[in-house]
Amino acid sequence: MGISSRLASARGALRAVTARSQTDRPHWAARIEDVKNTVVGGSLRRLHWDLRLQPFHGFGSGARVRVLAKVLYASPGTPADFHDQPVHDMRTMAVRGWRNFAGQVAPHRTVHVLLGDHQFTVRADRSGIVDAELEVELPPGDHQAVLWTVPGNEVTADITVVSDEAEVGLVSDIDDTVMVTWLPRPLLAFWNAFVVHQSSRQVVPGMPMLYQRLAREHPAMPVFYLSTGAWNVFPVLKRFLYRNGYPDGPLLLTDWGPTNTGFFRSGPEHKHRALEQLAREFPTLRWILIGDDGQHDPSIYAEFAARHPEQVDSVLIRRLTEPEQLLAHGTLRPRELSSQRRDTPITLSAPDGHGLLSELERTGKISS
Repeated sequence: MGISSRLASARGALRAVTARSQTDRPHWAARIEDVKNTVVGGSLRRLHWDLRLQPFHGFGSGARVRVLAKVLYASPGTPADFHDQPVHDMRTMAVRGWRNFAGQVAPHRTVHVLLGDHQFTVRADRSGIVDAELEVELPPGDHQAVLWTVPGNEVTADITVVSDEAEVGLVSDIDDTVMVTWLPRPLLAFWNAFVVHQSSRQVVPGMPMLYQRLAREHPAMPVFYLSTGAWNVFPVLKRFLYRNGYPDGPLLLTDWGPTNTGFFRSGPEHKHRALEQLAREFPTLRWILIGDDGQHDPSIYAEFAARHPEQVDSVLIRRLTEPEQLLAHGTLRPRELSSQRRDTPITLSAPDGHGLLSELERTGKISS
């Protein structure tokens, strides 16, 4: 190789390193958030605030389990399990949504996990989120993991291990699919998340019955709720799903706030990434994908089905009313459903769960 070629190669390598370092460097808003977390966290430690864990619903296969939680500061004397309240305790429903966003996260903390006879040590990320995949063999069914940062603040996290006998899984959107929130519009997102009483959220008619019917049709079917909502509202959503008779299952939410690339995480990217992870984790399952036509669910599901046609059983889309369409994206017309190709799974749509159930019966996807 000549001198000029080597110089060109060196310049290319330097540009690649520079571009990579610029991409890896957090957005300025994220750097400000990191400074805020450091300053506020230091002040709370001087006031003798303690670390507490908020457990989320994890899941796994027979050989691997995904454990999810969040590390937060709490005032002295706060019970270790203050976030781990039973979903059937309806007294916790009547609170304003803003209280779920008032906590201070504790980034990069070490968390210990006891799962079965195995103990692991994991670490929270810059947002205080623990998202760890652990190599451990557990039988199918419901389990509990014990998590703690120091002895005395142990909490338990639900873990669902999917059976090898399961052939079908269900992935459901939340906002405007199982509950009416009109969340995508910024003003209404603020109103629903921070102001409205949690007990006032409305269920989409017929959806609980549809999910229960699918669960009876496929007894081993795991259910995942996939949303662009923040982890802060996990307890709210869990109690809403329980109160309205939806099947229990893990929630796949995201973290609000700045990232390496901008002020907020991309909702569609979060859903794409979560679906791909489920496809890798459970390669033998065929998925029933349920969403609405107010935002990006039809295109996200269509793209996933095009990449994994053998892993999609059907796509069910709830059609929003005209007022809901207007609040969702500013027009009365729905987002255009992807055209049905012969090699893609069947796509059905209806205004509510009753209509979707009728469509499934009409097409023979479930027995009438």
